[in-house]
Amino acid sequence: MSPIQFQKHIKLQEARRILLSEATDAADVAFRVGYESPSQFSREYSRMFGFPPKEDITRLRNKYEKRMNA
Repeated sequence: MSPIQFQKHIKLQEARRILLSEATDAADVAFRVGYESPSQFSREYSRMFGFPPKEDITRLRNKYEKRMNA
């Protein structure tokens, strides 16, 4: 992994953490972690996690709720 890829990985992991723990939107988080373009952030997020930010967070929250209710 190149240094730039590593930095992107860290930024996207932090974005995912923020989206899961705070009531905020993807565009705000994109800027907070250093992206200038929300659309670029969404594309890179989707490439890394397999889903766009909103869908990924919804999926993860639903998965967590199912585990808590089991």
